[in-house]
Amino acid sequence: MEDSITVVKTGVNITTAGVSASVAIPTDSAGTTPKYCRLSCTAACYVKIGVAGVTAVAGDLLVNPADGVIVRTHGLTYIAALQVAVAGILQISPLEDQ
Repeated sequence: MEDSITVVKTGVNITTAGVSASVAIPTDSAGTTPKYCRLSCTAACYVKIGVAGVTAVAGDLLVNPADGVIVRTHGLTYIAALQVAVAGILQISPLEDQ
């Protein structure tokens, strides 16, 4: 199936709150930063991808609980998230490069 994804390594979670929080992008099975990650959440949050020190603010990429978003992470090292209205969890899964 051409639109399927491969997830081999365990991802990471960010607990969203009223202040931006960030984590290192999880590595893929080769131990490198993946070209793409899948993001999903339990409550709406704003997301920003960058390098160490990245901060999410209102107006960044909006991820909703009903959406699974695939983002390009190649060359970047951190993901930050900020709650929209209530706290939740943003889950980041590294996709295998194919």
